[in-house]
Amino acid sequence: MDERSSNGKWNSVQRYRLAKTLNDLSSISGHGTELVTVYVPPRRPIFEVISQLREEAGTASNIKSDLTRTHVQDALSRTIEYLKLVKETPENGIVVFCGAIPTGRGFGTEKIELKAIIPPKPVQISLYRCDDHFWTDHLKDMLKDDKVMGVLSIDTQEAGIGILTGDRSELVDSLTSGVAGKHRQGGQSARRFERLRDNELNEYYHRVADHAKKVFIDQYSVKGLIVGGPGPTKENFLKEEYLDYRLQNNVVAVLDTSYSGEEGVREIINKAQDQGVLADYRLMEEKKIVKKFMSEVHSGRGLGIYGIYDVINNLQSGLVDTVVVTDDISYLQLLVKCRVCGNIQEKIVDRPSLIASKQELSSKPCPKCNASDYDIAEKDIVDYLEELTLMTGSKLEVISGKTEEGAQLASLGRIGAILRFRPS
Repeated sequence: MDERSSNGKWNSVQRYRLAKTLNDLSSISGHGTELVTVYVPPRRPIFEVISQLREEAGTASNIKSDLTRTHVQDALSRTIEYLKLVKETPENGIVVFCGAIPTGRGFGTEKIELKAIIPPKPVQISLYRCDDHFWTDHLKDMLKDDKVMGVLSIDTQEAGIGILTGDRSELVDSLTSGVAGKHRQGGQSARRFERLRDNELNEYYHRVADHAKKVFIDQYSVKGLIVGGPGPTKENFLKEEYLDYRLQNNVVAVLDTSYSGEEGVREIINKAQDQGVLADYRLMEEKKIVKKFMSEVHSGRGLGIYGIYDVINNLQSGLVDTVVVTDDISYLQLLVKCRVCGNIQEKIVDRPSLIASKQELSSKPCPKCNASDYDIAEKDIVDYLEELTLMTGSKLEVISGKTEEGAQLASLGRIGAILRFRPS
C-alpha cells in the first residue's frame, strides 16, 4: 500500500498517518536480519534499484539459516515486483519497507508484508539495508518542521529562551539577572551605584547571549529569532549587539510584552500569531482551530460538541463542519461481520479494551441469524473519521496532543467538533 500526498502539501491527517505508519514500522523486530529497507532518491532510475536488489538476492543465497534466507529472498522478490509496477521514480523519491513480519503465533509463522511510502519531501539518500529492524529515521526527520524559530523574552530581571517548531513550543532555558533595582542602597553615591548596576547588566546580557547561542545555534539551528519583553531592555540588548552576529542578523520581529521569562515566551508566541509573524507555523494553525472550537463550546449556541460518540453521530447526520482530534487518541473502529449471513455490526472501542471487546463481540450471537461465527476488522479512528468527513464534506484536523491546545482537547475526550448548525 502506498502512503502519498495528492497535492504535494501534506495536511494534518496525512502527517498523522505517516507518523503512525513509521511508529508501527519502528516497533517491528525481525528474528534475524530479514527486514528490507530501500530508499530511492528522486533522480535514481528504478531499473538501477531493481538490478541492485537482484544482486542482493543472489548474495542472500549464502545465508546459513534456511528460514532467514527464505525470508530475505522473499522480501527482495516482493520488493522487486513492486518496483516493476512503479516504472518511474516519483518526484520525491520512494521508500519501501518489506519483510517477514511476526504474526504473534510463534517462530516460523511470519508473513511477508510490504509498505511503500511516497515521502512529503525529497529523499536525500540512496539506501539498501537488510536488518532486524526497518530504517525509518530519515523519514521521521522529514516530519520535523525544518523551520525552527527562536523566542527570547528579556528584561533586566529575567530572561526566557524558547523554541517554536511546526507543532509545538518549548521553554528551553530561563535565567535571572541578579541585577539590583533602580533605587540605590544608603551610603552609595549615585554614580557608583549606576556604574555597579551597568556592570551587572553587562554581565547578565553576556550570559543571556551565551545561552542564546548554545540553544539557538548549537542545539536547534533556528531559522529566525523573535525578541520581546517589557520596557526598553530588549531594544538596548539588541542595539548593543550582545547576540552572536548570526542571531543578530536573523531577528524577524521585536515585540512589546507585559511579561518576561517563561510567561514572556508564551506571550511572545501569542502576539506573534496575532500579528502574522508566524503565519506558516502549524502550531499557530492549531491554536486558531482549538480557540474557535473552545469558543463555540463555551458560547451556549450549541455548535461546539465533544466526545467520540456525539461527534460520530453528528458526522453521520451531516451536521458537522469541522472535526478536531489529537494525534494520541486511542479509539478504534471494529467491524464485526457474520460469516454466515454477512450482517455487519460496528463498534467504537478504546485501544486498552480491544481484546476484551473482541471477545465480548465474538461471544454474542448474530442478531440476524443467531450464529456466532465472525470476521473482525479494526480500523484506526482517524482513518474512520476521515471517511465520514469525506462523505459529508466536513473538515478533519489532527493536532498534536503534546501542546497546551492538545491538553485542552484531552480534557474533553481528545475529540471535538464544530457543527454547521444547531440540531433541531
